[in-house]
Amino acid sequence: MSAFANRTFAVTLSLLSTLIISAPAFGWGQIGHRVTGAIAEQYLSPLSHAAIMDLLPGSSLAEASTYADEMRSDPSEFWQRTASPWHYVTVPEGKHYHDVDAPDVGDAYTALERFTATLKDPSASKEDKQLALRFVVHIIGDLHQPLHAGNGTDRGGNDVKVRFFWQDSNLHRVWDSQMLDQRDLSYSEWTTWLTDKITSQDIRDWATTNPEDWITESTEIRDTIYPEDANNMSYDYLYNHLPTAKRRLQMAGVRMAMYLNDVFEEAQKEASDD
Repeated sequence: MSAFANRTFAVTLSLLSTLIISAPAFGWGQIGHRVTGAIAEQYLSPLSHAAIMDLLPGSSLAEASTYADEMRSDPSEFWQRTASPWHYVTVPEGKHYHDVDAPDVGDAYTALERFTATLKDPSASKEDKQLALRFVVHIIGDLHQPLHAGNGTDRGGNDVKVRFFWQDSNLHRVWDSQMLDQRDLSYSEWTTWLTDKITSQDIRDWATTNPEDWITESTEIRDTIYPEDANNMSYDYLYNHLPTAKRRLQMAGVRMAMYLNDVFEEAQKEASDD
């Protein structure tokens, strides 16, 4: 190998190492996000379903749900910097979201407000509404992952090093994907199993489209999921916490549909008023 090739390889390896160390974990993994989108599709109103099919023909909410994470590989300023903080909120222990201000760069809550306004705006372009819909679906899922309402001290559990089923990991990754992966199910299998267990009483109990309510729930759960023995997380941890993760996926899916139903109903009214 030439000296130039050696230097190029070394630089590439260094950059990759930096990315691996510094990159934050995503909110829910691919499976978790797809599950929330697929559950939501089953509770959409005819109006919402038609609006979504018009914006994303040939696609689905399950497919749309992972777009905001997949685009993090795009080198543009928007995806690398501007949109990066829109996947989480920070709420210190003992506080509520309304007690703290969003940072100047925004967060998941302010981004949800922004993209919701775009979906309701009759003058917004189709391209802007497509991006808005993909973000709304993604952010609703994120806000139901307890560690996406971080306490501000450990990057949403990314800095909490653990051994999960005898493999090095971190607490955020465990909640994003590893607990679900442990069951070795596809997202469609998860969707069927979880949807079959949602009752009419559940839907009544979960009927809030206020993101602050979702954040409050996530912070309350967050403070209970830090392991006592970070080097020995396996079957006991899964037994105690996987039911909560499954319930949060169910809630996110049902609420996503409720939220979108409200958004598209209001959008139709605003378009009619014009």
